[in-house]
Amino acid sequence: MALTVELGVDELADTRFAVSALSETVAALQQLAGHDRQAVHERWLRWARAELAGRPLALPLTWPLLFGAGPGWPEFLVPAPAGPGGGIDDDFAALCRTPPENVRANLRRRFGETPPAALAGLAARPEQGLAELAAELRAAHDRLIAPHWPRLHAVLEADVAYRARKLARGGAAALFAGLHPDLSWRDGRLRLGGDRWREDYAVDRGPGGLVLMPVALGSAYVLIKRRTSTQTTVRYPARGVGALWSVRLGARPSGAAVRLLGRARADLLDALRSPASTTDLARGLGVTPSAVGQHLRVLRENGLVAGERHGRSVLYRLTALGAALHEAGADPLAPVADAGPGEPPVESTACP
Repeated sequence: MALTVELGVDELADTRFAVSALSETVAALQQLAGHDRQAVHERWLRWARAELAGRPLALPLTWPLLFGAGPGWPEFLVPAPAGPGGGIDDDFAALCRTPPENVRANLRRRFGETPPAALAGLAARPEQGLAELAAELRAAHDRLIAPHWPRLHAVLEADVAYRARKLARGGAAALFAGLHPDLSWRDGRLRLGGDRWREDYAVDRGPGGLVLMPVALGSAYVLIKRRTSTQTTVRYPARGVGALWSVRLGARPSGAAVRLLGRARADLLDALRSPASTTDLARGLGVTPSAVGQHLRVLRENGLVAGERHGRSVLYRLTALGAALHEAGADPLAPVADAGPGEPPVESTACP
């Protein structure tokens, strides 16, 4: 059985890629809750639990929306980015623009005519409730995603560049077949198969084409909204997540790499465990792009990093030699105790 999306020539022409910091935030909460947990993120999970142990997140609205009765969540929780995405403020602006009637309709579909008590205020006063929801999600983003956004963003952008090449070389059929084994496109229909579907479902596609969104922290499955008031999103697992957490989080490199290269170039090796551009590296390390460029030139000349052009940008990555040198100075992560989100009220808002 399968989920089917009608996707003709006109809709295919309007289909685009986007990345979403809000999508990664929701995926992070799912990983913490044990939903579709991926072993590759175990090191991040240890870090996140330690981060939350002393000061838990307050998620009185987000938690029941994500983990209430039944699978899935209301479509307004992760709206389609209006552009290529990446900025959390744009994501929250889209969330807060959700019409009140759409909020109420989503809650009825998910919970019936009587939502849980924690969500009664959201149903009664959607605009105020969306502001409170955005505040909760911003706190989760700032604590769990922002510290690692440069490396997450680099992986997502590298995935989009790779998919664009697939589309250019093999067309839509090759693009969708390469996104995930459960996806295929033929005769104007996108089909999501797999053993999760007990019967056939048709997607009530939103306006225009699809928004294809790679997710680094998310499920190994493809997630497609069955109905939405914005463009229909297809959230799929990004390539290259295996190296995301292969070094010690929250600690600068030490040991052989620093003694040989110096602190600045050792920091670059650490950052390049995931592909990144000069701009991404400069932003993440808090230095100028010209300084990053000078160090990258030395690292390239010595065979420690390699670059590949993607459109107007060059994405750099570690070579096997660079990875071996970096690992010689990396410290393992120590396990920490579990910690879960708390439930005190949120006072601030995040809507514009």
